[in-house]
Parts: sequence; C-alpha cells; structure tokens
Amino acid sequence: MTADTAAAGRLYEWSLLVPEEAVESLSDALEALDALSVSVEDADAETPAEQALFGEPGMPTPKAGWVRSRLVALFTTQEAAEEAQQLIALQDFFAGGVSLGIRPIDDQDWVRLTQSQFAPVDIAPGFWIVPSWHDIPPDARQVIRLDPGLAFGTGTHPTTRMCLRWIARHDWSGQRVLDYGCGSGILAIGAGKFGASSIVAVDIDPAAVESTRGNAAHNEVTLCAGLPELAEGPFHLVLANILATPLEVLAPLLCQHLAPGGRLVLAGILERQADRLKAAYAPWVTLEVSDAEDGWILMTATRLPA
Repeated sequence: MTADTAAAGRLYEWSLLVPEEAVESLSDALEALDALSVSVEDADAETPAEQALFGEPGMPTPKAGWVRSRLVALFTTQEAAEEAQQLIALQDFFAGGVSLGIRPIDDQDWVRLTQSQFAPVDIAPGFWIVPSWHDIPPDARQVIRLDPGLAFGTGTHPTTRMCLRWIARHDWSGQRVLDYGCGSGILAIGAGKFGASSIVAVDIDPAAVESTRGNAAHNEVTLCAGLPELAEGPFHLVLANILATPLEVLAPLLCQHLAPGGRLVLAGILERQADRLKAAYAPWVTLEVSDAEDGWILMTATRLPA
C-alpha cells in the first residue's frame, strides 16, 4: 500500500457481473490475485427476477451463485484492482462477464463489510472459531479467537476446517507438533487447544510468522514461530495445509520430521490429486483420504516404528 493510499484510508472495490457457472472460478482467481475479500450477490436483487438462495427456508442445497451474480472484490490499491481486471479479462472463464468498474471505499466501509462476512465457524461439537467482534456461542467448550487478516487460515475454508476437525478428534497432551506453512497459525493454535505441549510453526512468509505469533498470544497458546529452518528434530504430529504441488516437493522433508509412530496430516489437495500425493509419499508412509469437503480432501498417514 502506498503512503498516499494509507493516508487516505482507502481500499478499492472492483465489481463485475458474471453468469452462475463462472462464479466459483472467478472467485478462486480473484483470491489468487490477492483480493482481500470476494463477495457474491444476486445481481437481480430487489427486482421481480430476484432468487432466494444460500439456505433460505424451503430451498435446496445452496449453489455457488445466482443466474446473474455480482462479484465484489476488495484490493489494497487501485493498481492491484486494475491489474486483476486486466488479467481476468483475458481468461476463458470470464466469457459472458462484464466489468462494472473500480471505485474507492473508505476504511469504515471495509471494516463493516469484512465483519459482516465473517461469522463464528462451527468446527466440531463444542469447538468454534470466533472473530473478536462476535460473542462466544453458548455451547462452545473450546474456542479459537481469530480475525481475518493477510495470512491464510480463518477457519472458513474446507481445508482448514478438515484439519481442525481431525485435530479435535485426538488428545495431543504432551505431544510435539509442527505446523509447516502456518499462515495465520490456526492449526498450530488448534493443536495447542487440544493439549500439545511443544509447538513449532513455520512459514516462508515473514508476515505469516508475525500473524501466527500475534494470534497465538491472543489465544494464550505458547509456540515458537519462524522461518522453515526453525523446524528441527522429530515431531509427533506434522501438519501442512498448503497445495498439492509444494506438498509433493516437501515429501522428503516433512517425512523426515515425523517421529516413529508420528501422524502426518496434509491438506490443500483436490480429490483428483490424491494418487499424485500417495505416490510422492510412498517411500516413507502410506497416505489415506481421511475427510472430504467441497472437492477438497484431507490425507493422513502414520509413520511406522523403526
């Protein structure tokens, strides 16, 4: 963000009109282009063509969007918004899409929009991820307080939810845990909430390391966070929620960090990528699909004793 932008307290909103079948691809692409948030609205709202959607009473399973959907993406600078606009316009999946323009919005609008998009997330019975501006649900027995930020991992993505669900099913008391590619630190914090006594969280992004440290302190979880070289020695649990290609490359390293009898948990993998990951890790462990949600899978393995 430039000094002028920061001083003005401005963010930039790009709105576009897209057909229903393009909503998911465009949302993923906008997130990959560093949009701070992407929201989907009914382009025909408050007209006779308006459609009830997203779990309203009596409706079927929610869809990705409406027949005519309005996507709104937020960026930190006008340049970033314009670059995204130019790149998206060249993509095949933008066929039928229309750009509605880029406009500046002030910080107050950004805070209001962000807070409206992030509600408490129910991970497992009694286990919630709760933004700081929300009250803790009455049935919560275990809570991670986490606000959306620049680092990946707020509990809303299927890969994060699956990892946390898996962690919540086990007691990690006295165990040593490694969160490789920690992002916001949410998985490391989750392990701490379920008893882990020694936690190391690493990421190649210094901003993610700082985010992890701050989030851990806010949740009263003690851990060590740093760059990847901080990870040393064997761990009882190794977590890596990244993407399939880097997970393939990291196979020898992650397995090297597994203690005999240790558990490996991998996420960021699409269903069609399962066989690739199984082959990459076969020299060390046997990966299995332990969970699936919205086309994403969770893969786990146990390192056999020497």
